Amino acid sequence: MSEFSFAPAPQPVISIARSTQLFPVRRVYCIGRNYADHAVEMGHDPKTSPPFFFQKNPNNVTETGGFIYPSHSNDVHHEIEMIVALHSGGTNIDVSQADTHIFGYSIGLDMTRRDLQAEMKRLGRPWEASKAAEGSAPTSQLHLREETGLINSGRIELRVNGEIKQESDLSMMIWTVSEQISILSEYYELAAGDIIMTGTPAGVGPVQKGDVMHGSIEGLGELTVTVD
Repeated sequence: MSEFSFAPAPQPVISIARSTQLFPVRRVYCIGRNYADHAVEMGHDPKTSPPFFFQKNPNNVTETGGFIYPSHSNDVHHEIEMIVALHSGGTNIDVSQADTHIFGYSIGLDMTRRDLQAEMKRLGRPWEASKAAEGSAPTSQLHLREETGLINSGRIELRVNGEIKQESDLSMMIWTVSEQISILSEYYELAAGDIIMTGTPAGVGPVQKGDVMHGSIEGLGELTVTVD
């Protein structure tokens, strides 16, 4: 007889480029307003805003190549981001040691119900309903750090129906990847399987059913997602 009262949900995973192994996703951390131009377009001063994080659910991560437009929103936005995956963690990680915990990198989209987010901000409520919609974290395959080296710069771009909507360089992050890992570890015990969505540059905007989003990050290939 099973020890569970019903069958456990499947383990969320990300495939690994040139490997038959899978990366099991434990937690999904996201940093907000980590590019100065995006902070400005959202009405904030990047010079005075300390870093802050929110979470998505592990099963929001998908590799299906599709994104189902969620209910209760008429203003769903794209946000292209680099994802950093961890193979180890801990608490109070020194910034000088943070990079040693990186397993690999991928391309991700933080799909956001912007109208719900705006309403939650106005009411001072949590963001989950705006950020954790089903399938709201489409991702590409992971590329191992041992193959890519540490990634701290490189072009990041998103096209919608062939038109460039977002473009920047990873070096324009306000808080570097190592700083994000270190700061997160002050508040949470990081562990193998955690991923960090490292922020999006300016140019976020709405998508409609039928739109095709095509993201790319230098050294990490491409991610194509159709809005269904």
